[in-house]
Amino acid sequence: MSRIEVKICGLSTAETLAAAMRRGASHVGFVHFPHSPRHVDLEKLAGLAKHAPSHVGRVAVLVDPNDALIDALIAPGILTALQLHGKETPVRIAEIAARTGLEIWRAVSVKHAGDIAGASAYDGAAHRILFDAKTPEGAALPGGMGLRFDWALLRGYRGATPWGVSGGLDADNVAQAIAETGAPMVDVSSGVERAPGVKDVDKIAAFCKAVATS
Repeated sequence: MSRIEVKICGLSTAETLAAAMRRGASHVGFVHFPHSPRHVDLEKLAGLAKHAPSHVGRVAVLVDPNDALIDALIAPGILTALQLHGKETPVRIAEIAARTGLEIWRAVSVKHAGDIAGASAYDGAAHRILFDAKTPEGAALPGGMGLRFDWALLRGYRGATPWGVSGGLDADNVAQAIAETGAPMVDVSSGVERAPGVKDVDKIAAFCKAVATS
């Protein structure tokens, strides 16, 4: 069985970034969205990302970024992917991919089976689909709220685009999520925190161990 990839997202300190890499995370994520408790400015984002080795993916998480922000983010030449959580269309995603030369990940909010089926709209535009729990109407955040969706909706899923599962994962339930969905990648943020935006090195270790032994 192939090794399941792990992305630890919403990192904001050198200590927790080091913990994620030490425990074998395949990707590390940094949120640039002022409404999020995990928000880091461009200077801090670049400063953290440069400490990740070349074999670890470095992902910036954004919501409807404009071209100026995208250009500023990619200027240091450190990132490997942009993860989009807004209303970006397949056309816009293709534009960003062409502009940056980076992998573009599209977060797809899930509540019903139709949301899973709708992900096919991004085939050929996004490089990866990340299935996340749909947040309540009017919520300030598009993700990172510790919510989960019905993993059974992904049972037997065979999408044309590489994909992963996010939303409400933690060390106690990630093995179940993998077993139910067959996900080749899992993405965690609030599930390895001791407070909103504050990562916990022990929880990061426990999550990565749970994935490795699942």
